[in-house]
Parts: sequence; structure tokens; C-alpha cells
Amino acid sequence: MTPAPPPPRRPDAKTSVSPTAQPLRAKRPETVPAKRPVSRGPRWARLGVWAALAAGPLALAVTVSIPRTTVAQAAPAPRPAAAVRPQADPSGTAELFVDLWLRADAATPESASAVALRSLAPGVELPKRPRATGTAPAPARVVAVREADGPGNTWTVVVAAIRDQGEPAPAASGPGSVVPQVRYFAVSGTRGTGGGPVSVVGAPAEVAAPDASQVPNSEFSRPVPAASALGVSLGEFVRTYLGGGQGAGLDRYLSPGLKVTAPKAAPYARVEVEDVAANTEVAAGQAVPADGAKARVRIRVRGEDTQGVHWPLLYRAEVTARAGRWEISALEAGVTGPTLGTASPSPTGTALSGDAR
Repeated sequence: MTPAPPPPRRPDAKTSVSPTAQPLRAKRPETVPAKRPVSRGPRWARLGVWAALAAGPLALAVTVSIPRTTVAQAAPAPRPAAAVRPQADPSGTAELFVDLWLRADAATPESASAVALRSLAPGVELPKRPRATGTAPAPARVVAVREADGPGNTWTVVVAAIRDQGEPAPAASGPGSVVPQVRYFAVSGTRGTGGGPVSVVGAPAEVAAPDASQVPNSEFSRPVPAASALGVSLGEFVRTYLGGGQGAGLDRYLSPGLKVTAPKAAPYARVEVEDVAANTEVAAGQAVPADGAKARVRIRVRGEDTQGVHWPLLYRAEVTARAGRWEISALEAGVTGPTLGTASPSPTGTALSGDAR
């Protein structure tokens, strides 16, 4: 029997691979150093992340270890109070209303006076004049003489209307009679809240003249003789003051530090002092008291102008004794003022205005 041939031998992988065959896996490329610098951004980013993670527990520990304190919150700054709005004065409105009402005529409701009047009081009734006269009312001056506040925001103002010439009175009053040249009207209205504008509620009411207040007893009860030192000094002062000479030479009658400006257009051709009265007995004596003594005096003067008209005038002054004579230290209702650098005197009354010498 013929023996079986041996099985074919498997070639060895290391020796049987052809040198031309491609390797199953490519070789690892060699590491070549880069010529440009490598960015470290990712490295710093990783460090930042780790730092943030580490700061969390650390911040918590610091917060727990700090003792708790009460923080006082500052109070809000107070806002400035709103400016107080001044109350509206109805006197001017009442004067304008009466002036327009006296000029208006119901027969001409489109006149300028009527239109302006209804802007103040839309429903006001207008005076109705007879067409036979055909004359416009005489011009008048209106002056508010008294004001009173009513309940709520109401008010009433009494206005005096002064005419240059009287108007003819109604026929029922008798022939030749005229309406008085001074008439008084009470105007009523309301005032807006918070100092708002004023308004007139209707036609005015004609009223009687307001009662004059009672005049108090005069403090000038001691007559001063004309021949006394004070009487002579005041007489010379008044004649110089009203003599039309621009007040030249007034300084010798004044206390130091005062200036009195004389009227520049005084029309008096003759000036006489009728009487002088004082409020203290020391001023009424013949002798001049010690320096520093003061008194208040009232001087009645009568001036006669170039037309022969006599004008009664009344002055009040404060006088001070100095160096054996009386000097005027304040002229009430006159122009007085201190010298620069000197203290202002303190008269009992108030001068209208003043300037420095």
C-alpha cells in the first residue's frame, strides 16, 4: 500500500509575507517639534475652573465665621415741602370789575367793557342806560377800601368809585339833584383752593361808606410855646423845608447822621407854623434839657401857594437835645437816612424812605 503524502505545511506569517506586500497597520508618525509657540489658553482655563471650585467652600467658611451684625438703613432724605402758594388778592379784581361795570351798558353787550366784564363774571347783569342821554358815563377812579373773608373760600371787597363830576340823578330824586361823586360797591366772589385765581359771583351791591375806626386820643397833649427853644427851632426848620430853596441849610437842624430831602416843587410863597404840641413836659419847657433827652412833636403848618390857596399840613417828628439845642432825629413821612458807617436812629415812627448822606 502506498503511503499518504504529508499535509501541506502552512507558511510562516513572518517569513511568508512578501516584501512588497503593504503592512496591515501604518507605523506611528514621528513627533516633530513645532516651530511656533503652543498656546497656553486651555491650561489657564483649567486653572480658573479649579480655582472657582475651590473658592466656593472657602467663601462659605468665611461667611459662617463672620459674626452677624445689624445693618442700619439710612432714612430717606426728607423732600422739601412744596412752596406755599400765596393767597390770591381779590382787591385788584374787585376794582377792575367795578370800573368795567360802571362803564358797561346792556344796550351794547358787545362793547369792550361788557366783553371784559363777562370774562370776570360770565352771568353778570349790566346797567341799562336810557337811550335819550346817548352819553357815556363819566370816568371814575376806583379804590378798594375794605376786604373781608367769608366762609369757605368766599370774599367781599368794598370798592369806592370816585367821579370827577356827578351824574344826573333819576327823575324821582327831584330836579337838580345829582348822584354823589363817591359811591361804594360791595363785590363778592370766591377764591380757588390753594391760592388759586379769584372769580366774581355777580353784580355788585351799592352800600354805605364803611365806618371809620375810632381815632385814639392824641399823645401830643403838651403845647409848645412858639417862643421856646423847641418852637423857634421847628419854625425855622419848616420854613426852610418848604421855602422852595431845595432845602439848603437843613443840616443845622438835624441830628448827626441824618439827611432830610426837601420837596423840590414846593409851591408855597408863605409858610406859617400854627401850633406845636409834644408828648412830654420836658419838650414844652423854655430851657433845653440835658443831652440825649427825646420827645415826639406834632407840627401844624399852613402853606399859601402863589394862587392864594391855603394848604393845611401836618408833620410829626422826633427831636433830641444835644449841645444846648433841639435837633430833629426823625421826620415821619419824610425822607431820612443814616450816614454811611453810622448806626441808624430808631424813631418811634417809620419814615417812608431813606438814603445815605
